[in-house]
Amino acid sequence: MIRTRRTGRGHAHGGGRGAAAATAAVAVLALTAVATGCEPQAAGSTPSAAPPAPTSAEPTDDAKPGADGTVTATPSGSPEPSTPPRSTPPPDPQGKVLMASGAQGKQVRELQARLRQIGHFDRSPTGYYGTVTVAAVQSFQGKRGLTRTGKADTLTWQKLLGMTHVPTAAELDPPTTRPVAKPDKRCMTGRVICISKNSRSLSWMIDGKVLSSMDVRFGSQYTPTREGTFSVYWKSRHHVSTIYHSAMPYAMFFSGGQAVHYSSDFAARGYNGASHGCVNVRDEGKIASLFAQVHNGDKVVVYG
Repeated sequence: MIRTRRTGRGHAHGGGRGAAAATAAVAVLALTAVATGCEPQAAGSTPSAAPPAPTSAEPTDDAKPGADGTVTATPSGSPEPSTPPRSTPPPDPQGKVLMASGAQGKQVRELQARLRQIGHFDRSPTGYYGTVTVAAVQSFQGKRGLTRTGKADTLTWQKLLGMTHVPTAAELDPPTTRPVAKPDKRCMTGRVICISKNSRSLSWMIDGKVLSSMDVRFGSQYTPTREGTFSVYWKSRHHVSTIYHSAMPYAMFFSGGQAVHYSSDFAARGYNGASHGCVNVRDEGKIASLFAQVHNGDKVVVYG
């Protein structure tokens, strides 16, 4: 009987140790789960202490699989496996990008003039690389078996040079893409910015003589450009709209918030868009020249 009781006590004691060990293991696993990021860190809270190093039972950046598929931790102090060198991407077969969307300047104007010579650009050069120019370059690239990136890279530019001639001054800077309308009689005396809605053109005139002309666009039916006789009352070279927060370079205000000014959107999209009532000019060179010549008090005539 005494031996039986001792055996019973021995089993009971051993079972207690096993239960305690199991409880401790569960607690360690729970603590490890929290420490390794199973629960998200609240924004703004203080970061907790660094998690304990993982055991060899879980694969980590410092462990590698053994021959039998098990994971064996790399011994402490052993050199880490060298990182394979990154492969260098092959160079673009079409070469360096010379011009792309958003670019502007003389080279863009030449690109547009050359594309127009062979039927890929259907308007006067603007000097601004917008969506129309992207489509024209893609069209040219597709015809020549090049990747249709829409960007003027080295290969595209060289092929274009070989198929076209150096643009003339008239090709680079034509007077206007639209016939200039017969000036309104109010434009025939004095210094006048004469604007025709029918021909969508602007003429700068002094005493009945047209000195320059340029394409313009107007407001939509919801924000129409006012017609009538006005005068320039304020010039602002680097103006930004306080209502729409859009750039209005070379702005010459003539009626409230309505002004004649350069529009990069007009240069890029043409007549697919509209202004909020202003008279948009798409040729930056021409509007810059006009801005330099016009004085406050000069007449503005807008007619249908």
